[in-house]
Amino acid sequence: MRILLLVLFFPFFLLGQRGSVHNPNFQQFNLNDYYFGFTFAINSSRFRTFPSEGFQGNDSIRSVYGRGGPGFNVGIVSNLKMGEYFDFRFLPTLSFAEKQIDYRYPSYTRDRKVESVYVELPFQFRYKSEPYHDVRLFLLAGMKYAFDVASDSRTKQAETLVRIAPNDFSLETGVGFQIFLPFFIFSPELKVSQGLGNTLIYNKNLKESSILEKILSRTFTISLHFEG
Repeated sequence: MRILLLVLFFPFFLLGQRGSVHNPNFQQFNLNDYYFGFTFAINSSRFRTFPSEGFQGNDSIRSVYGRGGPGFNVGIVSNLKMGEYFDFRFLPTLSFAEKQIDYRYPSYTRDRKVESVYVELPFQFRYKSEPYHDVRLFLLAGMKYAFDVASDSRTKQAETLVRIAPNDFSLETGVGFQIFLPFFIFSPELKVSQGLGNTLIYNKNLKESSILEKILSRTFTISLHFEG
């Protein structure tokens, strides 16, 4: 945890230093209108469950809630410069994620675990600050489409389980910073993805499904981009 905090706040320490501005590496990379790279990330994703009107009338399930799990991402970065302060970014990514829905009955708890392998297609706009000592802060926002290639929603077993749709659209916001090094740009980033669509495939004959109105996804991601 201390190492993570040090990495996150290191650029703020640099920005607070006195002295003249020196950014030779930034000047070199700033000549490029576009560049590419790769990314590694860890994620924590969970379901947000919303009970339906039928939940109040059921006599067996006491509560239902989503729990998160760990995962990781690997992907490709493509960045197009749009003026001095804006970028358009496309980051096709393979994401491994784990989520769970817990049902609490009077005498026991039952969980529905969903292990996913997503092909993600995020489109982002990024706003960047003025560079200082080869460091630049940024904010980002965008949309993401994700398809779960490991989805079990179409298997026979899924008829007795709460089914989750393989497709999902999310709104993404994040913050990070760029460190311009001699041979590449190192960019740590924190990002939150909020699902916009209901991923629940409703089944009126299954009580675990009928007590739910909708299920939304939410993911927190820490990424390390290597670009240049």
